[in-house]
Amino acid sequence: MSEESKTYDAGTIVVLEGLEAVRKRPAMYVGSAGERGLHQLVFEAAEQALNEILVGTAGQVEITLTADGGVRVADDGTGLPVGVGHADRADGPSMESRLTVLYCGARPVDRRSLSSRLSGVGLAVVNALSSRLMAEVQRDGSCRVLEYERGVAVVTSARTGPTDGSGTVITFWPDAEIFETLEFSFDTLAGRFRQLAFLNRELDITLTDVRDLAAPRSVRFRFPGGVKDYIVEQSTPFHSDVIGFECECSEMEGTVEAALCWCDSPEEQIESYANNRPTAGGGTHQLGFHDGLAAALNAHARERQLLSPSDPDFTHTQLGAGLAAVLSVKLDRPEFEGATRDYLGNGPVRACVAEAVREHLTTWLRADPAQATAVLARISATARH
Repeated sequence: MSEESKTYDAGTIVVLEGLEAVRKRPAMYVGSAGERGLHQLVFEAAEQALNEILVGTAGQVEITLTADGGVRVADDGTGLPVGVGHADRADGPSMESRLTVLYCGARPVDRRSLSSRLSGVGLAVVNALSSRLMAEVQRDGSCRVLEYERGVAVVTSARTGPTDGSGTVITFWPDAEIFETLEFSFDTLAGRFRQLAFLNRELDITLTDVRDLAAPRSVRFRFPGGVKDYIVEQSTPFHSDVIGFECECSEMEGTVEAALCWCDSPEEQIESYANNRPTAGGGTHQLGFHDGLAAALNAHARERQLLSPSDPDFTHTQLGAGLAAVLSVKLDRPEFEGATRDYLGNGPVRACVAEAVREHLTTWLRADPAQATAVLARISATARH
């Protein structure tokens, strides 16, 4: 190798800024240039609208897969502000800034916000990776439209007339120059929005697919019962009713919500989430759940003399046979660990979740002795095998 070929100095460095960087390295911002990244665009576009519901400024979000390959995300909120400037606006960043400045408008990750973002880039990444994007805002009696092509403005705040309504509509068409496929999976999108609606009982989401005009389909996701509704939909209770609760714990600076029942299944089925993020790796919240489960059931078994003083406690494996559960914690300061960030590491969470599960499960066991006996008998039978 020659000395000339080894030369590396400041002149060799290529600096990419703003939306140019997103288009050059899309996988860094949406996970991939394949299906995963394509669907992430929809979640990024929807997140702003869904957060408006959570803070009480909107009631519904409608997401439509259009016949021409686009995606339309509409909310009935107050309408995002339109105008120059962002950081100095009392009502938040302007629509122009949200669409062109990375990380602009990203809400802090706390118990009150969704956090589906991979890197907190929001609407700007959707704009950068779309061949075309239109934003329509109804606010303060007027309707304004902005339009972009590959992140570059082609229509800036055109007023289209007066309106009595309010809300924001984002319509975008993913860029074929960026993505390996432009075919959205209705089932993939529906799965995630259903999940979010279970985890956030305030949400009201409608997903509509009109790509095939001869066979359109639409599904509404709204579950006022929270994760308890999720268990009811997914499981067939066999030995118990569905036990559900939600409470706040100041020690962990957050809330815990759980639902569980015992079903006709040999396996334990637990889904855990932290700040709406699936935690397949587990974490302190899942450890606390098992601690609370063991404390309540073992204490009740001894109280009912199903375990003698010399018998060992039931193990986690024995207690979990046939158990179906969903556990969700929402924290002001979540700490995720692991290469895929799917393990919750907050220390105080374990004790808080354990106490909440122990307390609520104990109350149920004492209130319904017949079902408690059936559950414990099943656990005892499992322990003997």
